[in-house]
Amino acid sequence: MLITMEAVRSKYKLLGPAMGERARRLWAATEAEALGWGGVTQVATATGISRTTIHEGLAELKQLRKGKSSVALDDPERSRKSGGGRKPITATQAGVKEALEKLVEPVTRGHPQSPLRWTCKSTRQLAQELSRQRYSIGDRKVAHLLHELGYSLQSNRKSKEGTSHPQRNAQFEYINSEVTRFQRAGLPVISVDTKKKELIGDFRNGGKEWRPEASPEAVQVHDFGYKDLGKGIPYGVYDVNANQGWVSVGTDHDTAEFAVATIETWWKKTGKKMYSDANELLITADSGGSNASRSKLWKVKLNEFAERSGLKVTVCHLPPGTSKWNKIEHRLFCHITQNWRARPLLSHQVMVNLIANTTTRKGLKVKAALDNRLYETGIRISAEELAAVRIKCHSFQGEWNYTILPG
Repeated sequence: MLITMEAVRSKYKLLGPAMGERARRLWAATEAEALGWGGVTQVATATGISRTTIHEGLAELKQLRKGKSSVALDDPERSRKSGGGRKPITATQAGVKEALEKLVEPVTRGHPQSPLRWTCKSTRQLAQELSRQRYSIGDRKVAHLLHELGYSLQSNRKSKEGTSHPQRNAQFEYINSEVTRFQRAGLPVISVDTKKKELIGDFRNGGKEWRPEASPEAVQVHDFGYKDLGKGIPYGVYDVNANQGWVSVGTDHDTAEFAVATIETWWKKTGKKMYSDANELLITADSGGSNASRSKLWKVKLNEFAERSGLKVTVCHLPPGTSKWNKIEHRLFCHITQNWRARPLLSHQVMVNLIANTTTRKGLKVKAALDNRLYETGIRISAEELAAVRIKCHSFQGEWNYTILPG
Protein backbone atom coordinates (compact mmCIF):
# COMPACT_ATOMS: atom_id res chain seq x y z
CA MET A 1 0.00 0.00 0.00
CA LEU A 2 1.32 3.44 -0.93
CA ILE A 3 2.13 5.61 2.08
CA THR A 4 1.88 9.35 1.64
CA MET A 5 3.08 12.29 3.73
CA GLU A 6 -0.54 13.27 4.32
CA ALA A 7 -1.26 9.80 5.74
CA VAL A 8 1.75 10.07 8.07
CA ARG A 9 0.62 13.53 9.18
CA SER A 10 -2.89 12.25 9.94
CA LYS A 11 -1.62 9.25 11.91
CA TYR A 12 0.75 11.40 13.95
CA LYS A 13 -1.99 13.89 14.74
CA LEU A 14 -4.13 11.03 16.05
CA LEU A 15 -1.51 8.89 17.84
CA GLY A 16 1.13 11.44 18.85
CA PRO A 17 -0.49 12.62 22.10
CA ALA A 18 -0.91 9.01 23.25
CA MET A 19 2.73 8.03 22.70
CA GLY A 20 5.66 8.56 24.95
CA GLU A 21 8.98 9.98 23.84
CA ARG A 22 10.56 6.67 22.83
CA ALA A 23 7.41 5.28 21.28
CA ARG A 24 7.12 8.41 19.17
CA ARG A 25 10.75 8.09 18.07
CA LEU A 26 10.41 4.42 17.09
CA TRP A 27 7.09 4.98 15.35
CA ALA A 28 8.61 7.78 13.26
CA ALA A 29 11.52 5.48 12.38
CA THR A 30 9.21 2.68 11.20
CA GLU A 31 7.26 5.13 9.01
CA ALA A 32 10.51 6.44 7.52
CA GLU A 33 11.59 2.89 6.72
CA ALA A 34 8.25 2.14 5.07
CA LEU A 35 8.51 5.25 2.87
CA GLY A 36 11.93 4.19 1.60
CA TRP A 37 14.42 6.62 0.08
CA GLY A 38 13.84 10.10 1.44
CA GLY A 39 11.54 8.75 4.15
CA VAL A 40 13.35 10.52 7.00
CA THR A 41 12.88 13.91 5.37
CA GLN A 42 9.24 13.21 4.53
CA VAL A 43 8.37 12.08 8.08
CA ALA A 44 10.23 15.04 9.58
CA THR A 45 8.32 17.43 7.32
CA ALA A 46 4.95 15.78 8.05
CA THR A 47 5.33 15.55 11.84
CA GLY A 48 7.87 18.17 12.93
CA ILE A 49 10.01 15.49 14.58
CA SER A 50 13.67 16.30 13.97
CA ARG A 51 15.71 14.24 11.55
CA THR A 52 18.21 13.54 14.32
CA THR A 53 15.49 11.99 16.46
CA ILE A 54 14.29 9.83 13.56
CA HIS A 55 17.84 8.62 12.86
CA GLU A 56 18.18 7.72 16.55
CA GLY A 57 14.98 5.75 16.23
CA LEU A 58 16.33 3.91 13.18
CA ALA A 59 19.43 2.96 15.17
CA GLU A 60 17.25 1.69 18.03
CA LEU A 61 15.18 -0.38 15.60
CA LYS A 62 18.35 -2.15 14.49
CA GLN A 63 19.19 -2.93 18.11
CA LEU A 64 15.67 -4.21 18.71
CA ARG A 65 15.90 -6.55 15.75
CA LYS A 66 19.19 -7.92 17.10
CA GLY A 67 17.60 -8.45 20.52
CA LYS A 68 20.00 -6.03 22.20
CA SER A 69 17.37 -3.55 23.38
CA SER A 70 14.23 -3.62 25.50
CA VAL A 71 10.83 -3.08 23.90
CA ALA A 72 9.37 -1.19 26.88
CA LEU A 73 8.31 1.94 25.11
CA ASP A 74 6.72 4.09 27.78
CA ASP A 75 8.92 3.80 30.85
CA PRO A 76 7.92 6.93 32.83
CA GLU A 77 11.35 7.07 34.47
CA ARG A 78 13.02 7.45 31.08
CA SER A 79 10.51 9.87 29.53
CA ARG A 80 11.11 13.58 29.80
CA LYS A 81 8.46 15.78 31.29
CA SER A 82 6.47 18.09 29.05
CA GLY A 83 8.67 20.97 27.94
CA GLY A 84 11.87 18.99 28.36
CA GLY A 85 14.53 18.46 25.70
CA ARG A 86 16.44 20.86 23.53
CA LYS A 87 15.00 24.33 23.26
CA PRO A 88 14.08 25.55 19.75
CA ILE A 89 16.63 27.74 17.98
CA THR A 90 14.20 30.67 18.05
CA ALA A 91 14.34 30.55 21.86
CA THR A 92 18.11 30.19 22.19
CA GLN A 93 19.03 32.63 19.40
CA ALA A 94 16.67 35.56 19.48
CA GLY A 95 16.02 37.23 16.15
CA VAL A 96 17.26 34.39 13.93
CA LYS A 97 13.91 33.97 12.18
CA GLU A 98 13.61 37.70 11.50
CA ALA A 99 17.20 37.81 10.18
CA LEU A 100 16.46 34.90 7.86
CA GLU A 101 13.33 36.56 6.48
CA LYS A 102 15.28 39.74 5.71
CA LEU A 103 17.78 37.70 3.72
CA VAL A 104 15.07 35.94 1.73
CA GLU A 105 13.33 39.21 0.88
CA PRO A 106 16.23 41.68 0.54
CA VAL A 107 14.33 44.01 -1.82
CA THR A 108 11.28 44.64 0.32
CA ARG A 109 12.49 44.05 3.85
CA GLY A 110 16.26 44.00 3.84
CA HIS A 111 19.09 46.24 2.83
CA PRO A 112 19.53 46.57 -0.97
CA GLN A 113 23.23 45.79 -0.56
CA SER A 114 22.57 42.46 1.19
CA PRO A 115 25.32 39.92 0.35
CA LEU A 116 22.65 37.58 -1.01
CA ARG A 117 20.96 40.21 -3.16
CA TRP A 118 22.70 38.92 -6.30
CA THR A 119 23.35 35.25 -5.45
CA CYS A 120 21.35 32.02 -5.33
CA LYS A 121 19.42 31.88 -2.06
CA SER A 122 20.06 28.21 -1.30
CA THR A 123 19.69 26.98 2.29
CA ARG A 124 23.45 26.50 2.45
CA GLN A 125 24.13 30.09 1.34
CA LEU A 126 21.54 31.41 3.79
CA ALA A 127 23.08 29.40 6.65
CA GLN A 128 26.55 30.76 5.81
CA GLU A 129 25.28 34.35 5.81
CA LEU A 130 23.47 33.85 9.14
CA SER A 131 26.72 32.43 10.55
CA ARG A 132 28.46 35.67 9.52
CA GLN A 133 25.79 37.47 11.54
CA ARG A 134 26.81 35.44 14.64
CA TYR A 135 23.99 32.90 14.48
CA SER A 136 24.79 29.21 14.86
CA ILE A 137 22.57 27.38 12.37
CA GLY A 138 22.78 24.68 9.71
CA ASP A 139 21.20 24.48 6.27
CA ARG A 140 18.56 21.93 7.35
CA LYS A 141 17.39 24.15 10.19
CA VAL A 142 17.22 27.04 7.69
CA ALA A 143 14.91 24.91 5.52
CA HIS A 144 12.76 24.12 8.57
CA LEU A 145 12.44 27.81 9.47
CA LEU A 146 11.61 28.75 5.88
CA HIS A 147 8.72 26.28 5.92
CA GLU A 148 7.52 27.81 9.18
CA LEU A 149 7.62 31.24 7.53
CA GLY A 150 5.46 29.97 4.66
CA TYR A 151 8.16 29.68 2.00
CA SER A 152 8.61 26.84 -0.49
CA LEU A 153 10.80 26.13 -3.52
CA GLN A 154 9.09 27.59 -6.58
CA SER A 155 10.02 28.31 -10.17
CA ASN A 156 9.07 31.53 -11.93
CA ARG A 157 5.93 31.61 -14.07
CA LYS A 158 5.21 33.23 -17.41
CA SER A 159 2.15 35.31 -16.59
CA LYS A 160 2.98 38.91 -17.52
CA GLU A 161 1.78 40.04 -20.91
CA GLY A 162 3.33 43.48 -20.91
CA THR A 163 1.47 46.76 -21.22
CA SER A 164 -2.16 46.29 -22.16
CA HIS A 165 -3.40 48.31 -25.13
CA PRO A 166 -6.35 50.57 -24.17
CA GLN A 167 -8.43 49.12 -27.03
CA ARG A 168 -7.56 45.50 -26.22
CA ASN A 169 -10.98 44.33 -25.03
CA ALA A 170 -12.79 46.37 -27.66
CA GLN A 171 -10.65 44.74 -30.38
CA PHE A 172 -11.50 41.25 -29.13
CA GLU A 173 -15.19 42.15 -29.18
CA TYR A 174 -14.82 43.49 -32.72
CA ILE A 175 -13.04 40.32 -33.87
CA ASN A 176 -15.80 38.22 -32.32
CA SER A 177 -18.48 40.22 -34.12
CA GLU A 178 -16.68 39.85 -37.46
CA VAL A 179 -16.19 36.09 -36.98
CA THR A 180 -19.87 35.69 -36.08
CA ARG A 181 -20.94 37.71 -39.15
CA PHE A 182 -18.84 35.57 -41.50
CA GLN A 183 -19.95 32.29 -39.93
CA ARG A 184 -23.62 33.18 -40.21
CA ALA A 185 -23.09 33.91 -43.90
CA GLY A 186 -21.31 30.55 -44.37
CA LEU A 187 -18.04 32.28 -45.27
CA PRO A 188 -14.57 30.93 -44.38
CA VAL A 189 -12.83 32.10 -41.20
CA ILE A 190 -9.19 31.13 -40.68
CA SER A 191 -6.64 31.72 -37.92
CA VAL A 192 -3.01 31.88 -39.05
CA ASP A 193 0.42 31.95 -37.41
CA THR A 194 3.94 30.53 -37.53
CA LYS A 195 4.70 27.72 -35.11
CA LYS A 196 8.09 27.62 -33.41
CA LYS A 197 10.93 26.80 -35.79
CA GLU A 198 12.38 23.33 -35.17
CA LEU A 199 15.86 21.92 -35.75
CA ILE A 200 15.92 19.07 -38.25
CA GLY A 201 18.04 16.10 -37.21
CA ASP A 202 18.59 13.75 -34.30
CA PHE A 203 18.00 16.39 -31.64
CA ARG A 204 16.09 16.23 -28.40
CA ASN A 205 12.36 16.90 -28.58
CA GLY A 206 10.52 17.57 -25.32
CA GLY A 207 8.05 15.09 -23.79
CA LYS A 208 7.94 11.35 -23.18
CA GLU A 209 6.66 8.34 -25.11
CA TRP A 210 6.41 4.61 -24.40
CA ARG A 211 9.55 2.62 -25.25
CA PRO A 212 11.12 -0.62 -23.99
CA GLU A 213 12.42 -0.12 -20.46
CA ALA A 214 15.87 1.49 -20.11
CA SER A 215 16.21 2.11 -23.84
CA PRO A 216 15.58 5.82 -24.53
CA GLU A 217 16.16 7.02 -28.06
CA ALA A 218 19.67 8.48 -28.34
CA VAL A 219 19.92 12.07 -29.59
CA GLN A 220 22.64 14.70 -29.81
CA VAL A 221 23.91 16.25 -26.58
CA HIS A 222 24.18 19.74 -28.11
CA ASP A 223 21.61 21.43 -30.34
CA PHE A 224 23.99 23.06 -32.80
CA GLY A 225 22.04 22.06 -35.91
CA TYR A 226 23.17 20.65 -39.25
CA LYS A 227 23.83 23.14 -42.05
CA ASP A 228 22.63 20.71 -44.72
CA LEU A 229 19.35 20.02 -42.88
CA GLY A 230 18.61 23.43 -41.38
CA LYS A 231 15.28 24.08 -39.68
CA GLY A 232 11.63 23.35 -40.32
CA ILE A 233 9.34 26.41 -40.35
CA PRO A 234 5.69 25.39 -39.88
CA TYR A 235 3.19 28.08 -40.94
CA GLY A 236 -0.35 27.06 -40.13
CA VAL A 237 -3.87 27.84 -41.32
CA TYR A 238 -6.69 26.76 -39.02
CA ASP A 239 -10.23 26.65 -40.44
CA VAL A 240 -12.37 27.72 -37.47
CA ASN A 241 -15.65 26.54 -39.02
CA ALA A 242 -14.51 23.07 -40.13
CA ASN A 243 -11.96 22.33 -37.33
CA GLN A 244 -9.34 21.56 -39.95
CA GLY A 245 -5.76 22.65 -40.33
CA TRP A 246 -3.23 23.15 -43.10
CA VAL A 247 0.49 23.47 -42.38
CA SER A 248 3.22 24.33 -44.87
CA VAL A 249 6.67 23.36 -43.62
CA GLY A 250 9.11 25.89 -45.02
CA THR A 251 12.83 25.31 -45.38
CA ASP A 252 14.06 28.85 -46.09
CA HIS A 253 12.78 31.95 -44.25
CA ASP A 254 9.63 32.94 -42.37
CA THR A 255 8.54 35.95 -44.40
CA ALA A 256 5.24 37.62 -45.27
CA GLU A 257 5.54 36.12 -48.74
CA PHE A 258 5.80 32.62 -47.21
CA ALA A 259 2.79 33.32 -44.98
CA VAL A 260 0.56 34.42 -47.87
CA ALA A 261 1.83 31.56 -50.05
CA THR A 262 0.65 29.14 -47.34
CA ILE A 263 -2.78 30.79 -47.19
CA GLU A 264 -3.07 30.58 -50.98
CA THR A 265 -2.01 26.91 -50.94
CA TRP A 266 -4.68 26.16 -48.35
CA TRP A 267 -7.28 27.95 -50.48
CA LYS A 268 -6.37 26.03 -53.62
CA LYS A 269 -6.04 22.61 -51.94
CA THR A 270 -8.85 22.77 -49.40
CA GLY A 271 -10.68 26.05 -48.91
CA LYS A 272 -11.97 26.54 -52.46
CA LYS A 273 -13.58 23.10 -52.46
CA MET A 274 -15.27 23.60 -49.08
CA TYR A 275 -16.43 27.17 -49.74
CA SER A 276 -17.12 27.08 -53.47
CA ASP A 277 -19.62 29.95 -53.33
CA ALA A 278 -17.54 32.20 -51.08
CA ASN A 279 -16.47 35.62 -52.27
CA GLU A 280 -14.97 36.75 -48.94
CA LEU A 281 -12.39 35.41 -46.49
CA LEU A 282 -11.72 36.46 -42.89
CA ILE A 283 -8.21 36.06 -41.47
CA THR A 284 -7.40 36.49 -37.76
CA ALA A 285 -3.69 36.92 -37.11
CA ASP A 286 -1.18 38.20 -34.56
CA SER A 287 0.09 41.76 -34.76
CA GLY A 288 3.72 40.68 -35.21
CA GLY A 289 5.87 38.22 -37.10
CA SER A 290 5.51 37.43 -40.79
CA ASN A 291 1.84 38.50 -40.72
CA ALA A 292 2.41 41.71 -38.75
CA SER A 293 -0.19 44.46 -38.94
CA ARG A 294 2.52 46.96 -39.97
CA SER A 295 4.12 44.74 -42.61
CA LYS A 296 3.88 46.36 -46.02
CA LEU A 297 4.94 43.14 -47.76
CA TRP A 298 2.10 41.27 -46.01
CA LYS A 299 -0.46 43.68 -47.47
CA VAL A 300 1.08 43.66 -50.94
CA LYS A 301 1.15 39.86 -51.11
CA LEU A 302 -2.42 39.64 -49.76
CA ASN A 303 -3.47 42.03 -52.50
CA GLU A 304 -1.89 39.75 -55.12
CA PHE A 305 -3.69 36.76 -53.57
CA ALA A 306 -7.01 38.65 -53.61
CA GLU A 307 -6.58 39.43 -57.31
CA ARG A 308 -5.76 35.83 -58.23
CA SER A 309 -8.54 34.30 -56.11
CA GLY A 310 -11.21 36.96 -56.60
CA LEU A 311 -11.79 37.06 -52.82
CA LYS A 312 -12.35 40.06 -50.62
CA VAL A 313 -9.80 39.39 -47.86
CA THR A 314 -10.62 40.86 -44.44
CA VAL A 315 -7.89 40.79 -41.79
CA CYS A 316 -8.39 41.32 -38.05
CA HIS A 317 -5.21 41.41 -35.98
CA LEU A 318 -5.11 40.44 -32.31
CA PRO A 319 -3.88 43.24 -30.02
CA PRO A 320 -0.14 43.23 -29.21
CA GLY A 321 0.88 40.78 -26.48
CA THR A 322 -2.14 38.49 -26.91
CA SER A 323 -0.83 35.90 -29.37
CA LYS A 324 -1.71 33.04 -27.02
CA TRP A 325 -5.40 33.82 -27.60
CA ASN A 326 -5.11 33.12 -31.31
CA LYS A 327 -7.35 30.13 -32.13
CA ILE A 328 -4.62 28.31 -33.99
CA GLU A 329 -2.47 28.14 -30.87
CA HIS A 330 -4.86 26.05 -28.76
CA ARG A 331 -6.85 24.39 -31.54
CA LEU A 332 -3.97 23.17 -33.74
CA PHE A 333 -0.40 23.91 -32.66
CA CYS A 334 -0.71 22.45 -29.15
CA HIS A 335 -1.97 19.13 -30.59
CA ILE A 336 0.90 18.99 -33.09
CA THR A 337 3.37 19.46 -30.24
CA GLN A 338 1.66 16.68 -28.29
CA ASN A 339 1.73 14.34 -31.29
CA TRP A 340 5.47 14.63 -31.92
CA ARG A 341 6.58 14.69 -28.26
CA ALA A 342 9.88 12.87 -27.68
CA ARG A 343 10.22 12.25 -31.44
CA PRO A 344 13.40 13.58 -33.06
CA LEU A 345 12.50 15.41 -36.28
CA LEU A 346 15.03 13.55 -38.40
CA SER A 347 13.98 15.13 -41.69
CA HIS A 348 11.54 17.65 -43.08
CA GLN A 349 9.41 14.79 -44.37
CA VAL A 350 9.25 13.26 -40.87
CA MET A 351 8.04 16.63 -39.63
CA VAL A 352 5.38 16.80 -42.35
CA ASN A 353 4.18 13.26 -41.60
CA LEU A 354 3.88 13.90 -37.84
CA ILE A 355 1.91 17.09 -38.46
CA ALA A 356 -0.40 15.43 -40.99
CA ASN A 357 -1.20 12.57 -38.60
CA THR A 358 -2.31 14.85 -35.77
CA THR A 359 -5.90 14.20 -34.67
CA THR A 360 -8.09 14.84 -31.64
CA ARG A 361 -11.23 13.32 -30.15
CA LYS A 362 -13.18 16.35 -31.34
CA GLY A 363 -12.40 15.52 -34.95
CA LEU A 364 -9.45 17.74 -35.84
CA LYS A 365 -7.97 16.90 -39.23
CA VAL A 366 -4.67 18.28 -40.49
CA LYS A 367 -3.01 18.33 -43.88
CA ALA A 368 0.62 19.27 -44.36
CA ALA A 369 3.07 19.73 -47.19
CA LEU A 370 6.71 20.69 -47.66
CA ASP A 371 7.48 24.08 -49.18
CA ASN A 372 11.00 24.09 -50.62
CA ARG A 373 10.68 27.49 -52.28
CA LEU A 374 13.15 30.27 -51.45
CA TYR A 375 11.81 33.42 -49.82
CA GLU A 376 13.95 36.51 -50.00
CA THR A 377 14.39 38.59 -46.87
CA GLY A 378 14.74 42.34 -46.60
CA ILE A 379 12.35 43.16 -49.46
CA ARG A 380 11.49 46.86 -49.46
CA ILE A 381 8.07 48.01 -50.59
CA SER A 382 7.95 51.37 -52.32
CA ALA A 383 5.28 53.98 -51.71
CA GLU A 384 3.93 53.35 -55.21
CA GLU A 385 3.57 49.59 -54.57
CA LEU A 386 1.78 50.21 -51.29
CA ALA A 387 -0.52 52.80 -52.86
CA ALA A 388 -1.56 50.21 -55.46
CA VAL A 389 -2.98 47.94 -52.76
CA ARG A 390 -6.78 48.13 -52.85
CA ILE A 391 -7.15 48.34 -49.07
CA LYS A 392 -10.15 49.60 -47.14
CA CYS A 393 -9.49 50.30 -43.47
CA HIS A 394 -12.40 49.69 -41.11
CA SER A 395 -13.82 52.57 -39.10
CA PHE A 396 -12.75 50.87 -35.85
CA GLN A 397 -8.97 50.51 -35.36
CA GLY A 398 -8.18 50.65 -39.06
CA GLU A 399 -4.53 49.68 -38.50
CA TRP A 400 -5.75 46.32 -37.11
CA ASN A 401 -8.89 45.78 -39.18
CA TYR A 402 -8.95 46.17 -42.95
CA THR A 403 -10.29 44.58 -46.11
CA ILE A 404 -8.26 44.07 -49.27
CA LEU A 405 -10.39 44.13 -52.43
CA PRO A 406 -9.69 42.13 -55.58
CA GLY A 407 -8.85 44.02 -58.76
